[in-house]
Amino acid sequence: MSNEAIGADRFLALVAAAQDRGIGLTSIQAGLLVAAELGIASDSRSFARMLGIAHALVLRDLGALAERGDMLEIVKRDPRTMRVHYRLAVP
Repeated sequence: MSNEAIGADRFLALVAAAQDRGIGLTSIQAGLLVAAELGIASDSRSFARMLGIAHALVLRDLGALAERGDMLEIVKRDPRTMRVHYRLAVP
């Protein structure tokens, strides 16, 4: 197994664990939280590219997660590229 495959397996296991906590996260929302926690993506476009999913889907779930206000916060928005920078919320 390659290092990339091991990393992907670990990421997916952490996403599944986040969803299993019973707080109603979609797989994209859980992925955003895990990516922020691991420091592998801190903006919507990078996250979308990393997973090969539409940026619009990431923006939708990122917005919903940020509205909750307790897990993730928006740091900066780039109106030209629609890229949204985020970080884990500080308790």
